[in-house]
Amino acid sequence: MEQNDLTMRPITGREELCLFTRLPYVLNEELADDLPAGRRRPEWMWVALRGDHLLARLAWWGHAGDDSPFLLDIFDIDDSSADRVDIGVRLLQTAMAEVVPAGRPPEYIRCVPPDWRESEVTKRVVEDRIAVLERTGAHLFVERLRFEWHPGTPIPEPSGRLVFRPVRDTEEILALMTLVLDGTLDAHSRDDLTRMSAREAAVRHYEDELAHYRSPRDWWRIATLPDGQPVGFVTPARNDYNPIIGYVAVLPEHRGNGYIDEILTKGTRILNTQDVPRIRAATDLGNTPMANAFQRIGYVNFERTINMTWH
Repeated sequence: MEQNDLTMRPITGREELCLFTRLPYVLNEELADDLPAGRRRPEWMWVALRGDHLLARLAWWGHAGDDSPFLLDIFDIDDSSADRVDIGVRLLQTAMAEVVPAGRPPEYIRCVPPDWRESEVTKRVVEDRIAVLERTGAHLFVERLRFEWHPGTPIPEPSGRLVFRPVRDTEEILALMTLVLDGTLDAHSRDDLTRMSAREAAVRHYEDELAHYRSPRDWWRIATLPDGQPVGFVTPARNDYNPIIGYVAVLPEHRGNGYIDEILTKGTRILNTQDVPRIRAATDLGNTPMANAFQRIGYVNFERTINMTWH
């Protein structure tokens, strides 16, 4: 598809990955595995070319087997081009019309350095991409902190205040996920609750994320008081790329007692026994209690994400 001097099109397949990865980004190294696994499709990966010069590119990601993408997680423009924002807008509008022609487009997520505002170069790169997305109708939804824990980091010993047991079944975890939405600080959950019931939001979260974990569900743990009363839960897991703390929460009536540290420690300990190279986790920038808990257990904030959505 040509517009003036630009050619905008999806890549033809794996053979064009060298073209697609001319623009650097942290997710480039995952693309060769994502394509055969079905998490990427050539028709979801678009480029804007002037001659053979790659000026912009984008790619959506989806769960293997899904007919439509779940996230827009790659969007890059050649920062040396004077008309880079305009080119980005043209590519995004053209590709979205083909890939997501109806309904609300998938959320956009961009990984950025934790100190991205402190460097003029990095700040401009991030703000250029935000400007492109805003011109297509998107708005900033939330900024998130990404954490990483490395083996060898000391793990606190159990205090004995809590007892941990496996999750009995899907209904039990869904019931607890529903309860912890009361007073949640998570932006995605709060947004869901404006459009659906807490139970519906819990089911959606489970189906979109927890149901796709590659690891055994018997890694998950319910935290209880010695009398068996549930306090919270944690879902240590493996996603398509990393060992993760997928979900960790304390029930509303038990918040403020320091239980989150013990529950997070339990999940970390379970993954550490699996000889993992690292453990990843994330929380919203505004969720200070959760961010502080990760840091107390030895997790390091190595990255942030900028999340944008369309109305």
